[in-house]
Amino acid sequence: MKKFIHRTVTEQVLRRLKQMPAVALLGPRQCGKSTLAKRLIAELDGAVYLDLEKTSDLNKLRDPEAFFALNRDKLVCLDEIQRIPELFAPLRAIIDDRHRNGQLLILGSASRDLIRQSSESLAGRISYLELTPFQLKEVGEENLRLLWLQGGYPRSYLAGREDSFEWRQDFIRTFLERDIPQLGFNIPARSMERLWRMCAHSHGQLLNASKIGAALGVSHHTVRSYMDILAETFLLRLLPPYEANIKKRLIKSPKIYLRDSGLLHALLDIPSQNDLLGHPVYGASWEGFVIESVIAATPAWHHFFYRTATGVELDLVIEKGSRTIGIECKANTAPNPAKGFRQALRDLNITEAYLVAPVETSYPVEQGIRVVPVLELLARIQRTSA
Repeated sequence: MKKFIHRTVTEQVLRRLKQMPAVALLGPRQCGKSTLAKRLIAELDGAVYLDLEKTSDLNKLRDPEAFFALNRDKLVCLDEIQRIPELFAPLRAIIDDRHRNGQLLILGSASRDLIRQSSESLAGRISYLELTPFQLKEVGEENLRLLWLQGGYPRSYLAGREDSFEWRQDFIRTFLERDIPQLGFNIPARSMERLWRMCAHSHGQLLNASKIGAALGVSHHTVRSYMDILAETFLLRLLPPYEANIKKRLIKSPKIYLRDSGLLHALLDIPSQNDLLGHPVYGASWEGFVIESVIAATPAWHHFFYRTATGVELDLVIEKGSRTIGIECKANTAPNPAKGFRQALRDLNITEAYLVAPVETSYPVEQGIRVVPVLELLARIQRTSA
């Protein structure tokens, strides 16, 4: 890697460790959890790091009580905790015995069993944070198109174009052939790969599980279970529809998004900016990139899309308390609000709305609607939520 990029979640991890006995940092494989944890540990006196994918480190936990007794006054970091979910039960007694905060930092690459097990065993003792791949705020707006093309996984973003594309293809193969079986799922790699690629082709579209199932030769229930695996390993997002109390027929199916634009482009065989510009997914790719940026920056908000049966829609609606903001994503540098966009704002009584485009400066379009670059959008949302 060329350099270390400061992660914005760092301060939150340190603050939560002061407030809670245990902190779980969750996120996809290769997003930088281990790198961040090791840097934090290097700055803390006497912290211990165990990589549970290493047999030598795994053996140290054959007797958890003895290990934690030996390291009683230290912060212990357990990386890839989903490999030994049975450890959560003894951790509860160990944590309660110490009666202090900042005992344990857990890193995990899968959320379903991890959250279920830890919620049952460590309720009231653990705080959760998510680490995403690099976000635009971390790499700078001058690198927007590079981040959009190559995605935010550190080894992909920091590599040259060809090396980055090869790394993402290797990531996809490794996830299918190694990670899925390690998580305990008995799913043929070829079936999951076909589903993943179909999701890439459906990026930004409404989920039609029956149609996808027919193409794969499986039931719609199987499609949803496969999608749940992709979602719970932080690779896929199913954005829910907005359920407004208005007299209109609303779409009730979620929309499909691959969470990392670089993986989307690898699955669709888009290696360069020129290839992306000429590809039909260009607009939807930008839409997903913006939506992930907003969701990552606003974890305390609620996130939806809005669409009526007549086609009136908003790409993203975010809510917190009494605030509702409408967001439309436009990949061109001279965007104009569509008629359906204005109607959606009227339907939902939204008075603050943004067209998010790859522009350098913001400008008002009309009352309550402004064209903005991504980082200015995030800053404006944070100001309104302060």
